[in-house]
Amino acid sequence: MFSSMKYVYEVYKERSFSKAAQNLYISQPSLSNKIKKVEAKVGAALFERNTIPLRLTDCGEKYIECAKQIMEIEHSFADYLYNADKLKTGRITIGGSQFFISFILPSILEVFKQKYPQVDIVISEASSVALEEQLFNGSLDLAVDSNSLNSDIYERFLCREERLVLAVPASHKANALVSAYQLTLQDILDNRHYSEDQHPVPMKFFVDEPFILLGPGNDSRKRADQLFADQDIVPKLLVQPEQQFTAYTLANNGMGATIVSDALLRCLAPSDRLVYYKLPDKFSQQSLYFYYKHNRYITPTMHRFLEVAQAQLGCRQSEA
Repeated sequence: MFSSMKYVYEVYKERSFSKAAQNLYISQPSLSNKIKKVEAKVGAALFERNTIPLRLTDCGEKYIECAKQIMEIEHSFADYLYNADKLKTGRITIGGSQFFISFILPSILEVFKQKYPQVDIVISEASSVALEEQLFNGSLDLAVDSNSLNSDIYERFLCREERLVLAVPASHKANALVSAYQLTLQDILDNRHYSEDQHPVPMKFFVDEPFILLGPGNDSRKRADQLFADQDIVPKLLVQPEQQFTAYTLANNGMGATIVSDALLRCLAPSDRLVYYKLPDKFSQQSLYFYYKHNRYITPTMHRFLEVAQAQLGCRQSEA
């Protein structure tokens, strides 16, 4: 009953037998006969023929819904056959944070485009919540995020490990109380915050500090909330941006303290406007992952992109 779905779909699209017949290069009587044969197999009318323009019946609505699913599967397989030819063409959609898109992705894309110049790459910059929504509904092939997504729904590749640190404007008075814990940017670049000899700063000294924390749903915000709860502190929230780079910029301009990844600090121009502090390991260890939807068809383009990312960043498939 779906062998003639292209005829039904064309009538549905044009809302007219005559226009559909013209598009299909067949006569209108021939098209009407094909639709009647489908309706005979289905056992119900698909169109309400006494309306202008034509409207689908309830059964017709369900038929079109199923037809779209079948066509999507056919298109997916056609893409596979087309893309499999040495990636002479193809398309991939990648989503990530402002930081990832600006500082990590370019080095991957440079190598990828040298190898596969004909592949179209679509980039989406969004918050963690928006990225998961786009990945789930299929508008993204790959998403890069530090959130831990549901392993029943998503597969993931470990992109890299990061550490979160507390960044405080150097001019703020609270720094004078914790000078023994203080780290410079060079200390961060030298990984001093990884050392067991460097102790985490007690957050109680920053109880009056205005904080710039990412909005709810971001992994960094979840870790910050856990840190404050663990030390019985209710932070004074100044603003809640969606992007870590925005939070850093606001802090660097003296507005308040924030929590940023050391990976971000390694990518930015040096600044002496901030000082840094180590945070407890259980709250500061963060992983960045490439995610794609579980049990979906992984195109050759996606395979090649992940291979390049693995070579550039050391990504590897991760256990959930």
